[in-house]
Amino acid sequence: MTIQSVLRSGVLAAAAVASFHVMADPAIVFDMGGKFDKSFNEAAYNGIEKWKKETNKKYFEFEISNESQREQALRRMAERGASPIIAMGFGQASALEKVAKEFPKLQFAIIDMVVNLPNVQSVVFKEHEGSFLVGTMAAMASKSAKVGFVGGMDIPLIRRFQCGYEQGAKFANPKAEVFANMTGTTGAAWNDPARGGELAKAQFSKGADVVFAAAGGTGMGVYQAAKDSGKLAIGVDSNQNHIHPGTMLTSMLKRVDVAVYNVAKGHKPGITVLGLKEGGVDYAMDTHNAKLVTAEMKKKVEAAKADIISGKIKVADYMADNACKY
Repeated sequence: MTIQSVLRSGVLAAAAVASFHVMADPAIVFDMGGKFDKSFNEAAYNGIEKWKKETNKKYFEFEISNESQREQALRRMAERGASPIIAMGFGQASALEKVAKEFPKLQFAIIDMVVNLPNVQSVVFKEHEGSFLVGTMAAMASKSAKVGFVGGMDIPLIRRFQCGYEQGAKFANPKAEVFANMTGTTGAAWNDPARGGELAKAQFSKGADVVFAAAGGTGMGVYQAAKDSGKLAIGVDSNQNHIHPGTMLTSMLKRVDVAVYNVAKGHKPGITVLGLKEGGVDYAMDTHNAKLVTAEMKKKVEAAKADIISGKIKVADYMADNACKY
């Protein structure tokens, strides 16, 4: 159910807001790129759909098409008594903080950022841990000892992916060279596949033969460029191995679906951190990439995974450890 349909049908009267109770319907506000971006937003959509199928309940949704809509969308959900209201992406933090203060009796959540309010659950991930694993696999798969990284918007969160990826590549091959480019500095950087393809081709021309994209919809251009060039690409957030079977080495799974499902099922105020240990990040193996990943590669990545979980390997976090400063 969209905000627009709620407005048209008048399903929820103002009285429902006043009599809000725990049986309220949740709401999700997708961010730039749309809910079918095959990446971050789509993982969120899969999570809320899983909750819907299990509970036979409905939820409200809205897809942001420009940044100015965030606050209005969150407020309209709150005015209709939706709870919890889940905001997708760090870009919604200031809008969510403002609206959550106005509606202290409603529950809110934000995925990928921390908002410190008593009625907000903040879910963040250890992207550097999952990126370390795919970096290890990339360096082992590379024949040139040169691998690439294409980020979306140049922000600390995406630098965290890059930093973990570089550490993993050098863990597998200390002599590995990592090329990195960011797509842009605005929200448009998440949905520019043409630019993603250009950046990937430039890295291939410098000798890279595996490129990891952490760029939302922009990654589609990276994956196409890898296919066209006969090189390998690594997906992100959702399992994207199926997009170009045979040239998708793996995907760095960021379990946004699990985060959204868990929030809808039971809101817990405070900060929730999901890393390898919590099943919040991982790498994807399936029939689409089985022939690309050798037994030796899988063995090394699995060993690294176990060592990260046990604490034997400490993956430096760009956002916390002053690591990989660019």
